[in-house]
Amino acid sequence: MYGCYNLKRFLHLLFLDAIIISICSVFFFLGKNLLSSAGNKDDSVFLPVIMYHSVYGDTPSEYIVTPEQLENDLSWLKKNNYSTVTAEQVISYTKGKGSLPEKCVMITLDDGFYNNLSVLLPLLEKYDMTALVSIVGSYTENNAVLDPHNSNYSYLTWEDITELKESGRIELGNHTYNMHSLKGERIGCSKNENETEDDYRKNLSEDILKLQNSFYENINSAPVVFTYPFGRVSRESLPVIRENGFLMTLTCRELPNYITHDPDCLYGIGRYNRNGLYSTEEYMSKLFTE
Repeated sequence: MYGCYNLKRFLHLLFLDAIIISICSVFFFLGKNLLSSAGNKDDSVFLPVIMYHSVYGDTPSEYIVTPEQLENDLSWLKKNNYSTVTAEQVISYTKGKGSLPEKCVMITLDDGFYNNLSVLLPLLEKYDMTALVSIVGSYTENNAVLDPHNSNYSYLTWEDITELKESGRIELGNHTYNMHSLKGERIGCSKNENETEDDYRKNLSEDILKLQNSFYENINSAPVVFTYPFGRVSRESLPVIRENGFLMTLTCRELPNYITHDPDCLYGIGRYNRNGLYSTEEYMSKLFTE
């Protein structure tokens, strides 16, 4: 026996089918767009990052370049049409604001040596470039004041740091207040083997906030870039760093960086140490190999 045709029930089912099809279509197009965005490298920019330390003398080493080598590096970048970019520019790009040059590079210097002011800054002005200098708080507040303004070994005082900031060519980074050490149980700012995670988070947060507060007290602003001492990245550190407002972290991993419209790509930036035992041409060849 044939069932009776129910127009009301048919229209109800047709309406439900239309809703289900619409919902499926929305999720299909959203998923397609998300996958396209994740896999699309059209918006990514290759960003090599140079890691210098001290600049002085005439005897280069693994972590020291001479003023002549530094100038050769900057001259090479200029002649090959590379533009330095700031952390601020890179952070803005990840948020969909502004653009980055096709041939860009970031210059960073670790530890806060006085020669970053006496030698580096004049060369940045000469070649119209920028750099980021990461400060160790205890070096500035304890070491620098004892023997200031010797380009061979002194660290930056707060007055020097103020001058760097006011130049408009130097950004500043937090390199911890007092965790830049290979002595004792802790290596850099990594977690001690016998330290609980809660204790570690407390100790790290107190250290980096101590330096952030010193920045505020002395120059009325604080960095949004955190630089790992000795590049020692620990899993437990990232939540603390993010919670304290840092938008970029610098490592010592010699890896290329691809900057996208995703702010998370800035946590774990790779850098290539500028070993003074290499010529400018040898180092640049390594740096710009994707």
